[in-house]
Amino acid sequence: MIKKHFQKEIEISGTQSRTGANVSKEVSKIQSWLNLYAFSNPNLGITTNIDGDFGPATEKAVKNYQAAKGHTANGVVTKQLFEEMSNVMKVAFTQPIPGSGLRELVVNAAKMHLNAAPRELVIKGQSNSGPWVRAYMDGNEGKDWLWCMGFVQTVLDQATSQIGQQFTDIVKRSFSCDTVAIYAKQKNNFISYSSVRKTPSLVKPGDIFLLQSNKNSNDWIHTGLILGVNDEVFETIEGNTNADGSENGYGVLRRSRNFMKSKLDIIRIV
Repeated sequence: MIKKHFQKEIEISGTQSRTGANVSKEVSKIQSWLNLYAFSNPNLGITTNIDGDFGPATEKAVKNYQAAKGHTANGVVTKQLFEEMSNVMKVAFTQPIPGSGLRELVVNAAKMHLNAAPRELVIKGQSNSGPWVRAYMDGNEGKDWLWCMGFVQTVLDQATSQIGQQFTDIVKRSFSCDTVAIYAKQKNNFISYSSVRKTPSLVKPGDIFLLQSNKNSNDWIHTGLILGVNDEVFETIEGNTNADGSENGYGVLRRSRNFMKSKLDIIRIV
């Protein structure tokens, strides 16, 4: 795999605790994973500030997490406990993808990530932050780092790596939808939204969609992966979106998009 930053998000160098020596950056990772777990378990009392300070609030959040998991609630985060906290990312990035053929692998890899419920955090007032964003964006985060293309290229990276290929043979390595679209046009891998509307069968599972701006035909504002084509609808999995289909949402979601109403261009992966 080319995109390996996720490895830094699933490990800490040593035990972290309130009374012992602690590393601010690693404490922030612990706090981040506590908050991510809290989204699906809001009653456990494990939400805490992400500030790098292992104070009494973080210690209590850790104790509540340990109690919920059946561990001794001592407020101490060992390497083993942190591995448990972040294991959902390890599974999404390293578990063998079921299936054969690039298209099936891309679809199934996207589903693996979807099942992990990746989402961003707001850290120190900055959206587009947290372990999942950094994993998709090669360590970058913050309000200006829209991560939909980072998600798409991560999935492509995993799928191509499993069959001995590189995703950079398909798309240009970039977080910019515009840059990727222009490169696809040069490679003749680009299908315009007008062609899609005339012949939807051109689009296959695993292909990449690019949402074109209504104001500028050379501006693409969002991207995701095609799961299937049904009537006038694309079924998709996409990152950095929300219920409104925003290009700057909060997580990875499975969505339906009407390609007869939206300008959805396509990049063929094979």
